[in-house]
Amino acid sequence: MFGQDRNQIRQFFFDTWQKVLKEEELTPLESQIASVIKLHPEYHHYLANLDNLDKDFSPELGEANPFLHMGLHIAIEEQLSTRRPDGILEIFNKFKSVYPDPHDVSHQMMECLGDVMWRAQQDKRMPDDKEYLDILKQRLSKAGKS
Repeated sequence: MFGQDRNQIRQFFFDTWQKVLKEEELTPLESQIASVIKLHPEYHHYLANLDNLDKDFSPELGEANPFLHMGLHIAIEEQLSTRRPDGILEIFNKFKSVYPDPHDVSHQMMECLGDVMWRAQQDKRMPDDKEYLDILKQRLSKAGKS
């Protein structure tokens, strides 16, 4: 999306949110990010304080990383718009029949994507599309819609 530097990516979120608050014109990417930020008012206070640029979030302490969460939303949107991996749009539509709110569907899919990314990181390899699609299908099956 913007590179590999954590602070550079986070800075883009901060800058976009400031442009939203100032009602400045947004680029298409900023508009996409702004729509995700607006879906999560519980994260607005993080974006109001630039000191959070370097903040580490500890899942062990029950802290969710808002930047990771919003980034996963954007990743799901990108997957759907590009239809990559192959079959993702069909899976999304099946999830919609179980979870009518697209935001809830994204959260279901994000958990699967996060799992695949974590496993790949632990194994020092690239995430595997087939593994990801299989995990999505398993979750969908457990939700009652295969």
